Amino acid sequence: MTNSEKIGPVLIAGGGPVGMTLALELARHGVASTLVERNSTTTRHPKMDLTNGRSMELFRRLGIVDAARAAGVPEDQDLDITYATSATGYLLHRFNYGPPAEFRTRSRELNDGTMTLEPPMRVSQVMLEPVLKAAIDAEPLIDVMFGWAFDSFSQDADGVSSDIVNQNSGERRTLRSQYLAGCDGGGSRVRKIAGIGLEGDFGIVPIYMVHFRSEALDVLAKFGAAYHLQTGVGTLISQNGRDIWTLHAVLPPGSDLDNVDEADLLRRFAGQDFDFEILVANHWTPHQVVADRYREGRVFLAGDAAHQFIPTGGYGMNTGVWDAADLGWKLSAVINGWGGEALLESVEERRKIALQNRDAAASNMGERFAIEGFIQQQREQFDLEAADNQSVRDAISAEIQRIGNAENESYGIEHGYRYIDSPVISYDQPDTLAPVFDRLRVQPSAYPGCRLPHFYLGDGSALYDRLGREFTLITLGTADGSALLAAAEEQGIPVDLLALGDEPSLRRLGYDFILVRPDHHIAWSGTAMPNDCAGVLARVAGHISP
Repeated sequence: MTNSEKIGPVLIAGGGPVGMTLALELARHGVASTLVERNSTTTRHPKMDLTNGRSMELFRRLGIVDAARAAGVPEDQDLDITYATSATGYLLHRFNYGPPAEFRTRSRELNDGTMTLEPPMRVSQVMLEPVLKAAIDAEPLIDVMFGWAFDSFSQDADGVSSDIVNQNSGERRTLRSQYLAGCDGGGSRVRKIAGIGLEGDFGIVPIYMVHFRSEALDVLAKFGAAYHLQTGVGTLISQNGRDIWTLHAVLPPGSDLDNVDEADLLRRFAGQDFDFEILVANHWTPHQVVADRYREGRVFLAGDAAHQFIPTGGYGMNTGVWDAADLGWKLSAVINGWGGEALLESVEERRKIALQNRDAAASNMGERFAIEGFIQQQREQFDLEAADNQSVRDAISAEIQRIGNAENESYGIEHGYRYIDSPVISYDQPDTLAPVFDRLRVQPSAYPGCRLPHFYLGDGSALYDRLGREFTLITLGTADGSALLAAAEEQGIPVDLLALGDEPSLRRLGYDFILVRPDHHIAWSGTAMPNDCAGVLARVAGHISP
């Protein structure tokens, strides 16, 4: 490359999971990108420990789901959440969710549209990022530039000029692209230079993180394999099901964050001394903020650059992966010549989902604090480690059960979300009510804006695996979609036909025609062909201004 060099259509600032997913999504649609990341390697810092089912569905369509699972915790290990008086004390309550392998079996047997095609996966971001990095390195449409920091940009009517700096040599280059995607994290320079603010609450609560290695399973897994072990001291995450662990402890107000005794913190959590090796330890403070907007001209935001949540629910990176899927297909449609300007404006529909997820994370935190507060209240009155206080522990268990564990059961948030009032969805359903959103439950629906429910078809194949790369028109029974396909061909909008005949699972949704976007969301549905097929297609492809 040389200074002021014209590159491919999209420059991606930030090579974390969201930036790398966006690059892969663009490549899937035949669009080249350049990805710059200031670090020379993928992260060595423990972050994120669950990739949920919706994100895994998206990884499946990118062709990386098997590699991701190989890097994660084996599928036969449970997703259970355990509460105890201490790691070596008494069990208080256990929420049983079973292993991902069991989820996979249940999804096929139930087959009612409420579950995801892929099970969730326990995996640390430390392990996931190298999988994504290997995938982008192998993709010829992606120019990977690790060790180069995004510095600044300016834009005009024709494109974006971005300055980048080599972290080793100090060399500066200016790259010219059509679009810039800011996937550069919570402190996003792209967001700041674009003049996009954040709204919400900052510095929610101080948390101290200790990432360590230990084979003391008799201490750390006394109650059996679990995803989270929670006590009054903090939450222990089993990162690989063997010997790598992360403890997150909420510290009391006024704590000296720079002088925490990490070893003492681990021993207090365990309830005794044990052998361990501390790998990383530091304090951090989560925020609850969402960007004022996701677009400024030719510049877009995704991931932590656009939203930051407290970790209760694991919505941070997962919401970012969904951002990447949305932004990727829309940019590609415009760059490939068949998408209109309204597609780019419609990235703001992701902001509504971020606000919804931020509220859910806050609600989850409230429930977690209510449980921990009740345990602490009982601890002040009773010795919870005393053998003869089982009745007290039983009362705590009942209260935990009453409060519940929405943090790990918000399936409506994870894959039941839908886009409302989107400018690129045709809501041609005057006599049909939209499904009522429930953050805990998924109501399978083919109403426009909803995620297409996952079903296994009569031949055993997964519906998602039968969808085309761009739009797909699903027809059921003897429904004839030729009018819409002819209009699509005339307008140059790619639409594949999936004629399924008699499929009882989809029949229950109540529509003969379902037009599905590249991101699995429904662009239009009906019991008959629309009167104006060309108009519907013009809207969903972004050629009608909001």
